[in-house]
Amino acid sequence: MLDAAVAALSATPGITVTARSRNYRTPPWGDTDQDWFLNAALGLETTLSPHALLEACLSAEARLGRVRERRWGPRVIDIDVLHYAGAAISDERLVLPHRFLRERAFVLVPLAEIAPDLVIGGETVGQALARLDRSGIEPVDDPAPAGRPTPTG
Repeated sequence: MLDAAVAALSATPGITVTARSRNYRTPPWGDTDQDWFLNAALGLETTLSPHALLEACLSAEARLGRVRERRWGPRVIDIDVLHYAGAAISDERLVLPHRFLRERAFVLVPLAEIAPDLVIGGETVGQALARLDRSGIEPVDDPAPAGRPTPTG
């Protein structure tokens, strides 16, 4: 499903995937009475506005069969916009940077793989991650399988 989500975003006009972390097996968070998740992080270049990028993510989720049944419950895919070139947005549709980003190791572990020095909320991703418990978060694939974009530069 993660590969399908990356493909859907890559096929969206105005979006170029520039980096992708490994996939990580992570324990459930919030509603813990469910199976473990797979998480990954992407770096993108985009000509879309933050809100248009969110809509592209929601559209990809819908095409992949996402049904919103219960908060933090089981789901086939969940695509979040975490950060957008330093934008600070807080409205009914979008909060940037993502409001829980610096509190969730399952988000920061893959993000640190592709952008450890990204500054969010006055600290780097690596610094935020250093404060959190990473128990149970494990990579489930090779760092850069064939055909997967990797960080450049």
